[in-house]
Amino acid sequence: MIARWPVRPRSARHGLREVVLTTLIDTPTAAPETSDAAVSASVRPGLSIGPFDLQSPVVLAPMAGVTNVAFRSLCRELELARTGTVSGLYVCEMVTARALVERHPTTMHMTTFAPDENPRSMQLYTVDPEYTYAAAKMIVDEDLADHIDMNFGCPVPKVTRKGGGSAIPYKRKLFQNIVAAAVRAVEGTNVPVTVKFRIGIDDEHHTHLDAGRIAAAEGVKAVALHARTASQRYSGRADWDEISRLKDHVTDVPVLGNGDIFEAPDAVAMMEQTGCDGVVIGRGCLGRPWLFAELSAELNGLPCPTPPNLGEVGEIIVRHGRLLADHHGEDKGMREIRKHVAWYLRGFPVGSDIRRDLALVTTVNQLIDLVGTLPADAPFPLDGHGPRGRQGSPAAVALPHGWLDDPDDDAVPAGAEIMHSGG
Repeated sequence: MIARWPVRPRSARHGLREVVLTTLIDTPTAAPETSDAAVSASVRPGLSIGPFDLQSPVVLAPMAGVTNVAFRSLCRELELARTGTVSGLYVCEMVTARALVERHPTTMHMTTFAPDENPRSMQLYTVDPEYTYAAAKMIVDEDLADHIDMNFGCPVPKVTRKGGGSAIPYKRKLFQNIVAAAVRAVEGTNVPVTVKFRIGIDDEHHTHLDAGRIAAAEGVKAVALHARTASQRYSGRADWDEISRLKDHVTDVPVLGNGDIFEAPDAVAMMEQTGCDGVVIGRGCLGRPWLFAELSAELNGLPCPTPPNLGEVGEIIVRHGRLLADHHGEDKGMREIRKHVAWYLRGFPVGSDIRRDLALVTTVNQLIDLVGTLPADAPFPLDGHGPRGRQGSPAAVALPHGWLDDPDDDAVPAGAEIMHSGG
């Protein structure tokens, strides 16, 4: 029998109720009903993170300016429309612990969840055990989320230069103190804590095995590895062998793999090659929010839905634009949809004039009109598959002076608690 996550009631003080999302597209290629007896032995097991039993071992990675409530809702709607389930874990944009504690208006807006999101998953960027504890305690006390993930993978120079992001796991004691603070704050609740990190700073300074061991010992419910070093940023190939090593090293909590999953078969390949318990999807879903339906079907032994044609993609673009306008207001929502349109239209036969006009769209009605001029019958292109999003080039990691001198130094880096993105 395939496990389904339990639907947990919301706190009454928020006045929220469980609702069923209206499906976006009546998709004729959606996977048919399949009896449990017909599910093949190739079905991958689900993923348990604390109290949550996920039917699909797939996690949406937080991406700044992407994984807001609009995008998450769209991914979930499309999975529901095409497979009949909402089965993975969809994580919100990363927020800074200090900004959350200080109730920064932008940060509070980023923590918006849809009424039916369950579980609600929030990722924290943090460098300070005290702010970590305060932020995690705030999340629990105010019922802001059901799951807390912590990011120690950001390779952005302005972050690592101050000792944040992917620089922290090198400082074993500091990393341990931060993780312990979060776990202590949620003690006695049903809110699990998980962590995400990279292989290390560079090829000479791997930290993932120590980070996984420390995090598991401190009580996290899962660890996730982006199988690149910070010096790689998003370039080159992810080293899945290091996911295997982490899985062999950390045996008492689930290990998730991240890196170079752009198609549903990639997820299967990673799980078979590394033995990891689940996968984390980042850049692969840019312009393809229906990817989670394909992943769910592939991992549950169901027929994979046919990729949408341009007419269906156009409907998805409009739906995304409406959701962004609802979340941000029309002006900012339309500015946000512009970058997504470029990802959505990758490989499709769309002229430069329409692409330019869509890159300047300012209203929802204008978006609808422009999308209506697209050649609706164009099939999903071969060029629409494969790597997408930022890649960049490898480079030396910017670090504070003397950062590598003492891995057991637990001093909190000065000025590292800043707003940032990535992982």
